[in-house]
Amino acid sequence: MEVKEILVNRFISKSEIEGIDFVINSYVGCPNACKYCYASFMKNLKSHDEKWGTFLDVKMTDYKLRKRSIEGKTYLMSSTTDCYNIYEEKYELTRNILKQLINFDFKLIIETKNALILRDINLLKQMKNLEVFISISTLSEKILNDIEKESSIENRLQTIKKLHENGIKVGVSIAPFFPFLTDYKKIIEETKDYAFEYHFEFLKLKGESKREILKYIGDNYNEYYLEYANIYLLNNDEYYKKMRLEIENYCENLKISYKIF
Repeated sequence: MEVKEILVNRFISKSEIEGIDFVINSYVGCPNACKYCYASFMKNLKSHDEKWGTFLDVKMTDYKLRKRSIEGKTYLMSSTTDCYNIYEEKYELTRNILKQLINFDFKLIIETKNALILRDINLLKQMKNLEVFISISTLSEKILNDIEKESSIENRLQTIKKLHENGIKVGVSIAPFFPFLTDYKKIIEETKDYAFEYHFEFLKLKGESKREILKYIGDNYNEYYLEYANIYLLNNDEYYKKMRLEIENYCENLKISYKIF
């Protein structure tokens, strides 16, 4: 893993995500090394030749958050990295940002895969309007180990439970939703006692991540390869139209709060 400290003016940028005003990314790159990651395009923007998941730029700055730019807004931490990646344990960038944010009245959404977030429970409890989403795309350790690194399924399930037990509003991001492989009903069954809401994000593939995942499906789940080719090479969206209706009916029948992206 190539880790480099870089000097930056700020770690906040305007968001193009619906419902989010600004995003906070305190790192460039991500050691989670998810094969499907849509953020892998960042290496092209940041002049990295290394394979996605093998480098991390640590944003060093003395930038201080200001009340007038924070209050009344919605912030997402993070959109192109995992703010609780394993190097956060050393650098504490996310923790130091949270120490500033507890003084402001705004909405913060944190998305992560990693149990390190439990380190900051004392700070999270002080946030006025906080939602934490833990990402789970599968309950299969085999699939998980094949397509991404770091936190195990059991760690994620325990993290959801502990956050809930500490009074922190926690949801589950079923992301990405892998066609024919993601059993969303089982994920909901495992977490429904703790999660306030579910976010469904269908798998989006392009460039390097498309090649990686299609090869993975062909090598390991060849029975689904033609279906994936139909979706991601021929751009046929019939599967996701059908799945969207199924998810809507399932969640509404069980009175589960959800959003589909």
